[in-house]
Amino acid sequence: MPASRPLAALIGVAVFGVFGISLTACQDQASGQIMARNGVRLVDTFSNPPIEGCHRFSEGVTHVHNQTQSRLLLFTTPNCTVPRGGQGDYLDIGGSDQVVRATGLWRSFSFAPN
Repeated sequence: MPASRPLAALIGVAVFGVFGISLTACQDQASGQIMARNGVRLVDTFSNPPIEGCHRFSEGVTHVHNQTQSRLLLFTTPNCTVPRGGQGDYLDIGGSDQVVRATGLWRSFSFAPN
């Protein structure tokens, strides 16, 4: 007996949903944008950046807005390291951060491990 159209559609949606979930679990890009400013001036916008490695801002920035579905680590060094006596900063999903002048400008970021 052939399956009804609604049942076939439901099975198709379920299979597509499982396939879509498996694709997002293995993604190698952060979905969304990261915007960086120095004062009120927009310095960089990263759209769907790779989640691996260190990302450099083109210059030091004072504000970072994380509009991705991933958490960020912000650094005052250009190579995503924390200098002796320095600090990095954790920026949650959908969050924004303003650098404290005493720590220096943000110069790079990486994605926090899950």
